[in-house]
Amino acid sequence: MRFLPVSLTTILVELADLDETLALFASLQADAIHGVEEMVPAARTLMIRFRPERVSSNKLAARIATRDLSAKLAPSEQLVEIPVRYDGEDLGDVAELTGLSVEEVVRRHTESEFTVAFCGFAPGFGYLVGGDPTLHVPRRKSPRTRIPAGSVALAGAFSGVYPQASPGGWQIIGTTPVKMWDIDRDPGALFQPGYRVRFFDMETAGRTISIPEPAVRTEQAVSAETPQFKVLAAPMPAVFQDLGRFGQTGQGVSASGALDRGAFNAANRIVGNPAGTPALELTLGGFSFESNVRAVIGLAGAACPVTVRDGAGRDREFAAYRPIALEPGDVVTIGHPKRGMRAYLSVRGGFDVAPVLGSAATDTLAVVGPAPVTAGTVLALKSGRDGLASVSIDEAPAFVAPSAADVVTLDVVLGPRTDWFTQKGIDTLTGQLWQVTPQSSRVGIRLAGDVPLERKDSAELPSEGTATGAIQVPHSGQPVLFLADHPLTGGYPVIGAVAEYHLDLAGQIPINAKICFRPIGPFAEIATRQE
Repeated sequence: MRFLPVSLTTILVELADLDETLALFASLQADAIHGVEEMVPAARTLMIRFRPERVSSNKLAARIATRDLSAKLAPSEQLVEIPVRYDGEDLGDVAELTGLSVEEVVRRHTESEFTVAFCGFAPGFGYLVGGDPTLHVPRRKSPRTRIPAGSVALAGAFSGVYPQASPGGWQIIGTTPVKMWDIDRDPGALFQPGYRVRFFDMETAGRTISIPEPAVRTEQAVSAETPQFKVLAAPMPAVFQDLGRFGQTGQGVSASGALDRGAFNAANRIVGNPAGTPALELTLGGFSFESNVRAVIGLAGAACPVTVRDGAGRDREFAAYRPIALEPGDVVTIGHPKRGMRAYLSVRGGFDVAPVLGSAATDTLAVVGPAPVTAGTVLALKSGRDGLASVSIDEAPAFVAPSAADVVTLDVVLGPRTDWFTQKGIDTLTGQLWQVTPQSSRVGIRLAGDVPLERKDSAELPSEGTATGAIQVPHSGQPVLFLADHPLTGGYPVIGAVAEYHLDLAGQIPINAKICFRPIGPFAEIATRQE
């Protein structure tokens, strides 16, 4: 085993192969180590998030190093059969790469029995192993920008089915009408770790194929008498957020949650809400709504001016970080910030929003959580007062939000794949400024620098878990700083990760601002020593 740093609260255990990874994962599930919060298995690594106040990284590594990895996982009794139309646009290329005919590729794929090794990349995306080794083919040299949902594909030793339309570099050999991810199904992911999977050809199956219809959601209309805010303007759709959705990595679902957790918590304290009450995350202001009820709201985060126009047309100006009382008919307009990117809007008592998989966080990449809030949306408010505290009138920002003209310094933990880069590449990461590009989002900050990061070679990295704050480096050498909606696993090396105490700051960096990465220490493997 190798123990590699990911961040101040996460390590990566590198193992010899998938069998050892799954054996360690099973061992830690059966006999947990105090302080371990979550684990993400991948092709030959296990990413472990832990509580450093309960166990140090060195002590955690020492305990893991003693685990027996010889045990094999018992096959599951659960078998999932997937009908496939073998019409994939890469089927001919796969035949050429393997030296087989198209018919032989299909035969070998349908005669194989696969096992779901782990889930990642997107909700419901299962990495399947155990197929015919002749069908092991490399990823496409140039990934597609969009692969349709239901695409059956191959990459390396894995087979899989894309649960939703997304970019990807796997070789597509067919399509299935079966919905791989359905939030209204329990569990939402059709493929669960350990399940056995077989594919069959729809054209030659000679049997009736029954495809269950996905559940149809019906939105309940909010009556005019319900306490509510009617959204009048939302230039950028607002999203509900809380502190995140944990414990769903087995289905390929990452945590998401507020990008600036400190501002989110402050917004709730301003109005006296319990910690973690869902709030609206507003990007770049311009948001406006009308209240039909007396209410108290709070705003924290990016420095947005607040204007309240009453029924008589009189305007009142308010600053953020103070409770604001509203009367029926008041129209609230939240202006554009001169500093920062995101503000958090809370209301005393909370919004009446239904949690999804235990959280009201909206994951924009995985499309999990409440729908984005746009103009015309009616936001119902809760009428109960349980758990409320006094409003807070002494809240203040934890830091000065950056402007587009600023250079923002972020502390970085080097690893886990720093050694995949030349010394010149490492020096480039820390020695030049990186500009935030307009392609940035809640998924990640896309950066541009004069000199790309130089790798030692072009070796392909087997998919492995990624953490919020990870600085992933694609072939272009222009890094992406992952934020809360990042994919659970990734196939490009991560050179470092922003320290957790700077993640809130990272979530507020606007377009065109520049970032300076400052390592808090040299890259080094984690020693296995007891403390």
